[in-house]
Amino acid sequence: MLNDDQLLRYSRQIMLPEVDIAGQESWLTASVLIIGLGGLGSPVAMYLAAAGVGRLVLVDDDQVELTNLQRQIIHRTATIGMAKVDSAKATIAGLNPDTEVIAINTRLDQAELEKQVADCDLVVDCCDNFTTRFAVNAACVKHQTPLVSGAAIRLEGQVAVFDPRREGAPCYRCLYRDGDDENLTCAESGVLAPLVGIIGSVQAMEALKVLADLGEPLVGRLLLLDGRHMDWRTLKLRRDPECPCCGDKNI
Repeated sequence: MLNDDQLLRYSRQIMLPEVDIAGQESWLTASVLIIGLGGLGSPVAMYLAAAGVGRLVLVDDDQVELTNLQRQIIHRTATIGMAKVDSAKATIAGLNPDTEVIAINTRLDQAELEKQVADCDLVVDCCDNFTTRFAVNAACVKHQTPLVSGAAIRLEGQVAVFDPRREGAPCYRCLYRDGDDENLTCAESGVLAPLVGIIGSVQAMEALKVLADLGEPLVGRLLLLDGRHMDWRTLKLRRDPECPCCGDKNI
């Protein structure tokens, strides 16, 4: 049951007919795993905490650097040199102390990744490399855990939701295969600061929708943003029966 402080804190959400008390309670009891506390993970973690998600598991093995502060808004000048997960935990504590934060300052091996995925209700992938994305996707498919994936570089971004609980839904490997990795990072290619904020905010929105069974998440759809012209496009995604992760041979 929501207490008086929670009813007041989340009142602007609760008044939405699509959310109401039931939706808010679904967020308060939810556990979300966030992979990466950089440009995308920053708004994701902050908005999910602000919305009232009860438990956030933050995973990142990097430390805060001066160059991060241009876009990674969860970190501060005072936290340069600190582990990103600890910096993020401190910011979240100031934003919503009721959100439990588990900070994991290491790169997870496959066994630990699967354990964390199995223990959560949803995963938000905010990393910057295909190797990690493929591993996260495989764990989500195996444990039937919804995955919200986002990417942003230069002036372009994308978001998709992969929900293995839905019959016939595609997974991340249906979209990308080995060899697609161009090893593009913000450090190598650059990125405009608000772009990651936009994409990360969409990821947070999609995560809340999935957790509360609200509206229609981006399952089977890839949302693309061209920031140069502020042009949004949506592409339909289909499950690939030959997919090495969720294809017919793996069922």
